[in-house]
Amino acid sequence: MTVSIKENSWLAQVAAQHLKTDNIAMVLNRTIHLHNTTREEFLKNKKWLRHEVAHVKQWQKLGKFRFAILYLLESFNKGYENNKFEIDARKKESDINILDDIYII
Repeated sequence: MTVSIKENSWLAQVAAQHLKTDNIAMVLNRTIHLHNTTREEFLKNKKWLRHEVAHVKQWQKLGKFRFAILYLLESFNKGYENNKFEIDARKKESDINILDDIYII
């Protein structure tokens, strides 16, 4: 699967402001949007990369519309930390095989 990275994303900037964090990566479909971090810094951090790739796979499994709605409902009802998609992605941070079928452009 091909995954792209967008640096200096205004969408990621909005998310960072909402979550009150300095830097962030967020996924929309098969694109990882970055704010206040470079592509190189992000790719060097394998734990962070695997976390975001887990979200890419969640998008692909559930479909764009369904994943977006379910993710927002989870966040609204349970909060960011207790969102089941975030819990799953945190578990995948140590999965060394999650990147096997990923090609980053």
